[in-house]
Amino acid sequence: MDVVSDAISAVHLGYPSSHRVRTRGNWCARLDPYDGAGFYVVLKGSCWLLPDGCAPVHLGVGDAVLLPHGAGHVIADSPIDATIAGQKAVPFEQWVAGAGSPDQPEPDTTEMVCGKYRLDCSRLHPLMTELPEVVHLPNRVGSHLELRAAIDLLAGELDEQRAGSCIALPSLLDLLLVYIIRSWMTEDTSGTWPRVLGDPVTAAALRALHANPAAPWSNDRLAAEAGVSRPTLARRFTTLVGRPPMAYLTWWRLILAATQLRNTSDTLATIAGRVGYSSPYSLSHAFEKEFGVTPGRYRVQAVERSAMR
Repeated sequence: MDVVSDAISAVHLGYPSSHRVRTRGNWCARLDPYDGAGFYVVLKGSCWLLPDGCAPVHLGVGDAVLLPHGAGHVIADSPIDATIAGQKAVPFEQWVAGAGSPDQPEPDTTEMVCGKYRLDCSRLHPLMTELPEVVHLPNRVGSHLELRAAIDLLAGELDEQRAGSCIALPSLLDLLLVYIIRSWMTEDTSGTWPRVLGDPVTAAALRALHANPAAPWSNDRLAAEAGVSRPTLARRFTTLVGRPPMAYLTWWRLILAATQLRNTSDTLATIAGRVGYSSPYSLSHAFEKEFGVTPGRYRVQAVERSAMR
């Protein structure tokens, strides 16, 4: 897998949820902060997003917006004052339930697709951490064609229950998340991780580590894979990523171990072999140093967190 896919997969929990809503007149809904990421795609009309602590964002037809850190926010028909919004807003779930889908919407109807991704935010990949509170991708002719295609497909699946929709819909929602992050990286070239993945040497080293994290990597072997000298790799990788190659590999192996502890019932010995540790004891020692709990306790806590969602 590539770095972006791995960064998402490492924190992705269960299936995303989505709704196609149609509403008109004066309306205002509030979603409190949560562990996950939310999105809106406007299909018709317009509305305003008022994220906590951020400037209001106007959303027009075809606009997509991602709240990657689960920021609390208000979604409304107009850019109302935050205090007034807090008084007027109905809970998000209530708003979704009441926003029906009439067969013949009125001309002033606002129509959108909205949803949430469940994420484990305890150990985010730095690529995910770097995402701003609000990723707004305005609809512009000729831009982000893959994202536009995914939006069209998603709207079609939500329009009617078709054969295979139970598989198609979650897959399209996951695809939407990937395309939004990819589009953000294309536009925000000043960010750290767009520069990391835009550097051919560092990107080649990361691809190698992510493709086979359990391999017996060394600085010399990784430098050969990237086609540069060991000092060159160490300098460029450390400068851009913020930690040396082998330190990044150790951290990433532990993130993978945590993901497998959370998502599978495999033994610690099996997981250790998959992520490059010679024994469950060596993995357990490194894991506790990084996470502050033993692998067994982490697994129990993950089950408890999942039950509370």
